[in-house]
Amino acid sequence: MKKTNQILNNIALDDKIFIIRGIQVMIDKDLAELYQVETKRLNEQVKRNIERFDSDFMFQLNDEEFEKLRSQNATTNFNMIRNNPYVFTEQGVYMLATVLKSGVAVEVTKQIMRTFVRLKNQSVPYFDIIKRLEKLETNDKETRELLQKVVQVVSSMQSIQDEAKEGIKKIGFV
Repeated sequence: MKKTNQILNNIALDDKIFIIRGIQVMIDKDLAELYQVETKRLNEQVKRNIERFDSDFMFQLNDEEFEKLRSQNATTNFNMIRNNPYVFTEQGVYMLATVLKSGVAVEVTKQIMRTFVRLKNQSVPYFDIIKRLEKLETNDKETRELLQKVVQVVSSMQSIQDEAKEGIKKIGFV
C-alpha cells in the first residue's frame, strides 16, 4: 500500500484526465502505468470481460481525436502506439478495478475516483455563470456591452459542450 501511495504522490492524476467528446476520460496507457501492468495486458482483460464495458464506460479514439491528443501532449510518447487508444470514463475505470483484482488496482482506483469527484466539484456549470452575469446590472454602457460579450462567449462554450455530448457515437467492443 505504501508503494502505491508513493507512486500516486509522484504522479499528478489531474494531468492524466482528459476531456474528449465532452466527457472526462483516462487513456488506457496511463491507466496501465498506474495499475503497474502493460497496456496490452490491460486491454486483454477488458476484451475478456467486455460485457462490463458498455460504450459509455469505454470507447476507442478516432483518428482525429487521437491526433488532437498527440498535438496537445507533446511530452507524452504516443509514437509507440500502433492503434488508437481506448479511453475509460469514471465508470470504466471502476470496472477496470473489478477485472484486474489486484491490491494495486483497488488502491489506485480509489485515488482516481477521488480525483474525478474533486475535478467535478471544482467546475462551475456554465449555465450558472450565465445566470449570474445576466443578473448583473449596470448603468455604464461599456460595462454592459462587455458583460453581454462575456455571456455570449460562455453560452458558446456551453453550446460546444452540448454538441460534443450529443455527437457521441456509441463506440466500443461489440
